[in-house]
Amino acid sequence: MSQADTKHYAGVEINAPGIATLTIREAGSLNILSTPVIAALTQAVNELAGRDEIRVLIVQGAGEKGFIGGADIKEMAALTRESGERFISGLRGLCDALRHFPVPVIARMPGWCLGGGLELALACDIRIAADNARVGMPEVKVGIPSVIHAALMPRLIGNARAAWMLLTGEVSDAREALAWGLVSKVVPLAELDAEIERVAALLAGFGPAVVRQQKRLLREWEESSLDVSINNSVAEFGSAFETGEPQRYMNAFLQRER
Repeated sequence: MSQADTKHYAGVEINAPGIATLTIREAGSLNILSTPVIAALTQAVNELAGRDEIRVLIVQGAGEKGFIGGADIKEMAALTRESGERFISGLRGLCDALRHFPVPVIARMPGWCLGGGLELALACDIRIAADNARVGMPEVKVGIPSVIHAALMPRLIGNARAAWMLLTGEVSDAREALAWGLVSKVVPLAELDAEIERVAALLAGFGPAVVRQQKRLLREWEESSLDVSINNSVAEFGSAFETGEPQRYMNAFLQRER
């Protein structure tokens, strides 16, 4: 299937300076991740990553029924070992593209967020959920393990809670998801867009160089020991002053304090 055949699954809008929104389209009422949908989203994310003017990326599904209901069970039911590895590698590529996107990524999470959808959400930096959100990893119920970015769960919510979710397949409500650290914030559904717009505008208002630097450091800290992370941070701190942003923002702060 060509890129032209898949591109309509991913809608991209830039509605404010530096704020891009990626919308999953025509993927069913729960925004299901099939191979064409995954390919379209990956292409869109990679294209946006190359645009220096982008300061924040919002990822959302169409409608309010769910963020992403999971990967396409109809497609997966016919997979073999080889095609299964190709399918999950495609989803891994999409999640990696979001996790390593050069600026912050916000997941808009109303309603259902299950399986591969939760893996994609976990690859985002900030997850803002509506109070009707329901999140879970129910793969064991359909005969497959939770893989790829489910590996982020133990470090996010602890081994015991990750084991509970992955082994039982039970779904958590918004309150429990927030308490466990699966989502960053929960707001009433009617306030979801306003809160996401507020946070996106906040991030877009910071110096673009320092936000990209902080995002990159977050990813590096996932891979490095604490001592290495601390030692490397000294040089990172110094390099920030080469961008001119500390001088500009600190002097503006001092002027306001007078």
